[in-house]
Parts: sequence; C-alpha cells; structure tokens
Amino acid sequence: MCVRSFITWCLRILGWKIDVSVPPGVFKAVVVMAPHTSNWDFVIGRLAFYLMNVRARFLIKKELFFFPLGFILRRLGALPVDRKSNNNMVQQAVDLFNNNDALYLVFTPEGTRSANPHWKKGFYFIAQNAKVPIVLAYIDYRSKTGGFHGLFNATGNIREDILSIKQQLSNYQAKYPEKGIIF
Repeated sequence: MCVRSFITWCLRILGWKIDVSVPPGVFKAVVVMAPHTSNWDFVIGRLAFYLMNVRARFLIKKELFFFPLGFILRRLGALPVDRKSNNNMVQQAVDLFNNNDALYLVFTPEGTRSANPHWKKGFYFIAQNAKVPIVLAYIDYRSKTGGFHGLFNATGNIREDILSIKQQLSNYQAKYPEKGIIF
C-alpha cells in the first residue's frame, strides 16, 4: 500500500474526506487556514497537504521544537517562530518564497487555539511583499471535510480584507465551536 493510499485510508477510518483540488496554476501562496481551535487541525491539515501533493510549510512557536518533537516537526515542514522577539519574520518568509519554486506557507491567523477576534496580520504583509496570492483553506468538523476554499483577492484594505476572510471561513465549524472565528 502506498503512503497516499494509507493516508486516505486513515482519514476515512476517522470519518474525514479531503477535497484534494488545488487552485490551478498556483505554485506559491500564503494559505490562511481557519478555524483553528485544536492541535488536531495540524494533524488533519498536514495529512491533507500530503494528499494534495502540495509542499506546505507551517510556522509553529519555537517552544515546541525540543527533542524529539522538534525533529519530527521539521520533517513535517514546520518552521520555528519566536513570537516574543522582533525577528523580521515577514522578510524571512519573503526570502523563503524567493528561494523556492513551489511553496504554500500556511498561517492560522488567530495565533492561538483559543477564541481571538484580533487576527495576526503578518500573513497579509508576507503575501503582499512576496507578491504571492492568498489562498483560503478550511477544516470543518461538522461535515469532517477539509480543503481549499479558494483564492482571495486582497484589496489593500487590510481591515476589510481580514473581515472578508473571516466571513468566508466562518461557515466552517471548528472542533471547539465556542473558540471559532470571532468578529
């Protein structure tokens, strides 16, 4: 049994169905994934990206990069982020895009698994500076589905754009709905 078949089988056993459609012609993108209320979101999401055959990288707080978890996270595409210091993460991410022919950089802009109406805006600045599209992705625990919602056309009005992204992704139910997308 190949790895892809095994992952499909595992997800099916758990009751999940992943839409493996990828936006056509998009090889580099900032991916906004929401809602995010559980560590299971990462597990399901990582399996989904593998099925989609998409090179996805994830930013994860550096505190989780201890042995042996750090080794495993790096192998899964995670990049450590020090959220307590000004480390010019936007430029680091832009450089990452410039140095790769294909890359989907995944963000959970809530910045936490708890309810948070104030989304982090770094994903937006990274997309603008790297000149890559924003792709919306979802995980829906109600229907046990996940995949890409679609491309998002940024207008330059960050406040309105984030509100629009929230509205589009608010139809999907988080594992813990009370912690889901807040306006």
